[in-house]
Amino acid sequence: MITLSQRLKKQQEDRSSNTNRISIRDKLLIKESQEMAQLLPSNCSVFYENENDLSKFILTVRPTEGLWEGGTFRFAINVTEEYNMVPPTVRCLTRLWHPNITEVGEVCLSLLRQHSMDGLGWSPIRRLNDVVWGLHALFTDLLNFDDPLNIEASDMYRNSKEEFRMKVNEYVMLYAKD
Repeated sequence: MITLSQRLKKQQEDRSSNTNRISIRDKLLIKESQEMAQLLPSNCSVFYENENDLSKFILTVRPTEGLWEGGTFRFAINVTEEYNMVPPTVRCLTRLWHPNITEVGEVCLSLLRQHSMDGLGWSPIRRLNDVVWGLHALFTDLLNFDDPLNIEASDMYRNSKEEFRMKVNEYVMLYAKD
């Protein structure tokens, strides 16, 4: 027969063991942060404000070719508790002129969408490394003028590539220099 004191003791033990458990997200983050460090593009770096919290970090991309060459672009990446069922949230912290990134930092990248039209959206098999490489590629081969988030930038590119290049250079000089 279970007494009240035994029941209370068991409840207390259950509560304390729950607080010591590591979430699935955190287990994934430990593994993926190590993988990401090994596979990081050479012109990218990752900074954790709090080394004990792998769910929030800053990705810095320094393009070595293309229109944004010479700039330094920072992205805040936040991995929610629902990871890996939902993608991390990403915001560009550097103001730039880009068809797939708004001036306030919203990012248009298929793999960051839970449901994408092209079938390349987020799925539980994706990893943080995919996000890093996707953001890196927004400055080179994933640049997409046909599915813009910044329509004005996309239209400018279609109408006057030279004007677009000048505006990109202006933004890099004003906002993306270390």
